[in-house]
Amino acid sequence: MQKIPHVILASKSPRRQELLRLMDIDFRVVLKDVDESFPEGLTPPEVALHIARKKAEAFDETVGDEVVLTADTIVCIDGLILGKPETREHAIEMLQRLSGRVHQVITGVCLLYKGRYNNFYDLTEVFFRKLSDAEISNYVDKYQPLDKAGSYGIQELIGLIGIERIDGSYTNVVGLPTEKVYAQLIALNK
Repeated sequence: MQKIPHVILASKSPRRQELLRLMDIDFRVVLKDVDESFPEGLTPPEVALHIARKKAEAFDETVGDEVVLTADTIVCIDGLILGKPETREHAIEMLQRLSGRVHQVITGVCLLYKGRYNNFYDLTEVFFRKLSDAEISNYVDKYQPLDKAGSYGIQELIGLIGIERIDGSYTNVVGLPTEKVYAQLIALNK
């Protein structure tokens, strides 16, 4: 395995933490409060990148030899960004909108290392089959996906029974494009 600097993961997402563990990357979690608003007129990839960069900028640029890794994942359909649902009803509404359609999952990533910012994103297209109202309600009640963009986790029930296929990175849909993150972390030492 290539040498990777120690990582500060600025995310409370258990999914991102698990992905880094599976990648055998040494990391610790440090959280900072960040305003996740963004200017109007940005494209969905620009929104994800903007928020990831804001999260990185919350850290002092002198974090030593550690890499600050921040990320923001958004779900987009018909140019509309679906954030995290605010209520059970909102989650159901989002899943009904995604049902039987194709949408994009975009994760913006920012690596802050030795005062330099490296920003990149990944985009995956997700194809949902038509979901019944009962399937949607059961999922929302059982998994309570209020902490997930677009109201679902690909690794949970609705992803297992509802996603026909994806075009792009699976881990991007989970919340972190591990292939790109790994390549960029390796490049830091070159």
